[in-house]
Amino acid sequence: MKLHKQIILSLVAFFALLTAGFTTTASAAKFDTDASYSQLYQVAKQNLSKPYSYGANGPSAFDCSGFTSYVYKKGADITLPRTAQAQYNAGKKVAYKDLQKGDLVFFGWNASAISHVGLYVGNGKMIDAQNRGVITETVKAPWWDYVGSAHIADFD
Repeated sequence: MKLHKQIILSLVAFFALLTAGFTTTASAAKFDTDASYSQLYQVAKQNLSKPYSYGANGPSAFDCSGFTSYVYKKGADITLPRTAQAQYNAGKKVAYKDLQKGDLVFFGWNASAISHVGLYVGNGKMIDAQNRGVITETVKAPWWDYVGSAHIADFD
């Protein structure tokens, strides 16, 4: 019985360390790219007015994280995690006042309950996929609960 207890405790410790390592690595991620912001923005603009569809990741329809994943893949050859929560977890957090074009902006209840993501395009605006399709709108619109932002890549 004592050996059984030690094995269980060892497994718990192993998985705790494993999880902590992934969390630290993911939250510090920042991708290298030779792409420019204008390439990223061009892909985003080309998809304005495409319809929204839950779970869609392009090219004919998008949900929010499908859109940001698609734009980063096509515009900067960067693969982002698929969901808004996973994208938030993977990005290097940045304050709203320090946002740069190309950063991602996140919405939801709190940092553990992210439900929406958009691509910051400057001047307090973002391009995002939502129930009206892919549109440009204000980041701090009254219908979104802004939670935070993440810097994904340094552009030329």
